[in-house]
Amino acid sequence: MPGKRASEDVRREQILRAAFEVAVRDGIGGLTIRAVAAEAELSHALVIFHFQRKERLVHELLDWLIATTPVLRAPLEVADLPHAMDRLDAVLRQEMERLAREPRHTRLFLEFWAMGARDDAIRVRISAELERYRRAFHAIMEALLRAEPAAFAGATADGLAAMAVSWIHGCAVQAMIDPEHFDSGEYLAAVRGIVGQRG
Repeated sequence: MPGKRASEDVRREQILRAAFEVAVRDGIGGLTIRAVAAEAELSHALVIFHFQRKERLVHELLDWLIATTPVLRAPLEVADLPHAMDRLDAVLRQEMERLAREPRHTRLFLEFWAMGARDDAIRVRISAELERYRRAFHAIMEALLRAEPAAFAGATADGLAAMAVSWIHGCAVQAMIDPEHFDSGEYLAAVRGIVGQRG
């Protein structure tokens, strides 16, 4: 019945949002069916009905976290910038500011990343997400290599994309550790200095 299906989807979303709150507050190790049920103000049995066991809830929480994280998009005003380095700078700024605004998502993603060392399914999912994110930078980096071949001699678009993702995740970690003193402008100035560009 269509009404019942929609209700189940809404209930699953409610449970996953509650699981996110519990995991952010108590860590993934503190995520229990009972804690999630209490956070969602639902019965323990209803959470078990939808997710059966904690392991499945943890894996589906990772999928939910990835699905609810915005994908990398270069706004039209960024695409219209005439210089490749300026386009990269604008995208790095956009991404670092977005991740700095979402420290809870970042912390939980990093916790899942650490869990991947012991859990094959989580490792595969995290690796696929990081690869998707790196691929999103590929076209920008190809344009940068065409525009600045001497500045990036020996570099590849894949290598530059991996470096950009590292910079962004490093920024997110810094913003999470010390949000009061983190300045994305300083971080970007340092990035531009490293690659020998001027802001």
